[in-house]
Amino acid sequence: MELTASEENYIKAIYSLYAETKAPIATNDLADKMETKASSATDMIKRLSEKNIINYVKYKGCELTEEGELIALKTIRKHRLWETFLVEKLNFKWDEVHEIAEQLEHIKSKQLTDRLEQFLDFPKFDPHGDPIPDEDGKMTKREKTLKLIDCNPGMHVTVIGVDDGSSEFFSYLENFKIQLGTHLMIQSLFDFDKSIQVLINDKLEAQLSKDATSRITVQIKSK
Repeated sequence: MELTASEENYIKAIYSLYAETKAPIATNDLADKMETKASSATDMIKRLSEKNIINYVKYKGCELTEEGELIALKTIRKHRLWETFLVEKLNFKWDEVHEIAEQLEHIKSKQLTDRLEQFLDFPKFDPHGDPIPDEDGKMTKREKTLKLIDCNPGMHVTVIGVDDGSSEFFSYLENFKIQLGTHLMIQSLFDFDKSIQVLINDKLEAQLSKDATSRITVQIKSK
């Protein structure tokens, strides 16, 4: 089935919203996600429903069919593989790749996607720590992860992902030289503003805000 880039973007948005709520997606919520008018979202919902990509019930919302979910995962797979390629092979920073990958994810060639995955040695996670679906839509899950905000003083952890993909947040992390694989040692917690004092890669001390630490996923480092 041939789909436009706009249709694929809507499918991916529905997948993302459903992953957060586990409930049918309201038209207004989809419109907000796509930064468009509700009428435009309504037109797209009708179009995707006619193609059996989504199920829509009036006044209740929409959700992806099994076929629609697979389309979403294939688009996500291409996006995250291209992000990995841009960072690992072309030396882009992790805050520079999202918009470029948004364009590249709509390339239709399965052969290109498969060869890209092989060239990258079948990565399981992208530069932001998000799992990369395989060709069947299956994703590897990490074990024993937690948010930085939930860590206690004395813990040694490794940064493995972030929940915020905005360039502003990545620039914030860049100021502290924090990226995937960065080692953090929790020094102290501040009850006043819930910020955390950390030692970064055994070199730099920094105080991270509550908003930041709630968006950073870490794994306890084995000693």
